[in-house]
Amino acid sequence: MRTAGAALSALSLVGVAALAGCSSGDSGDGVSRNAPASSPSVSPSPSASAASGWNPSPGSVAAVGDSITRGFDACSVLADCPEVSWATGSDSLVRSLAVRLLGASKAADRSWNHAVSGARMVQLPEQMALAAKERPELVTVMMGANDACRDSVRLMTPVADFRASFEASMRQLRAGAPEAQVYVSSVPDLKRLWSTGRLNETGKKIWELGICRSMLADADDLGPAAVARRDAVQDRVVAYNEVLRDVCAKDRHCRYDGGAVFGFRFTGAQLSQWDWFHPSRDGQARLAEIAYRNITAAEPPA
Repeated sequence: MRTAGAALSALSLVGVAALAGCSSGDSGDGVSRNAPASSPSVSPSPSASAASGWNPSPGSVAAVGDSITRGFDACSVLADCPEVSWATGSDSLVRSLAVRLLGASKAADRSWNHAVSGARMVQLPEQMALAAKERPELVTVMMGANDACRDSVRLMTPVADFRASFEASMRQLRAGAPEAQVYVSSVPDLKRLWSTGRLNETGKKIWELGICRSMLADADDLGPAAVARRDAVQDRVVAYNEVLRDVCAKDRHCRYDGGAVFGFRFTGAQLSQWDWFHPSRDGQARLAEIAYRNITAAEPPA
């Protein structure tokens, strides 16, 4: 979602007030550092591994994806904030997946964040190759929003290309880490992002600077052309999620979230006040909750 970067540099034009930055013990390299210990709210099922072959208590976590997993715009404008990443962050209020699974001290040494802001699915194989070098027991994947969030519907990634890149990514991982478990998050509901953010006047002014134009351009336009454009983006996101589900189902060590992220009914509290587009710190915490619940469940989501 780096396409938001150039637009957000003009935030002073709309008078957006500066928000307080996040505080944490992260080193800035995306790896969890020195977060206060925090006990998981739900204990993993000890029988899940024996029953399904899925280990609900992996000993290490590597994350791949885009700006969501990098915590972009969650702490300050136009900046990654990996310490609040839902997957590997160290922030005590977010309580990332790595912290929930491993505990803060172990997560500091046994979690890695290879996500890249602005990345699309075609770039995932490279990230998977880096993740495989860590020999992780679990790899988290959240990718696809940038493939739909383009300047126009015409520029969205074709579904066939999206599938080919995800399949190549899984092959790349398996070449280096054949036994690593993979947790795949669904692409968020971009149409809900539009319907939620358009209620905020500041958010709409920020969107006018060029953020995710395929969905968010002319936010108040309810004419037939605008409605058809948003529906086309929504249909593409649904198709991407079907690809993620289908490809994951072919790998015995892969678990898809069952559409949990796509179906999450987020509000403005879960959106960055810098851009009304990326998750806020609270939004990152909700993503961590969803992932932890699905990874530690005895059975995969329906």
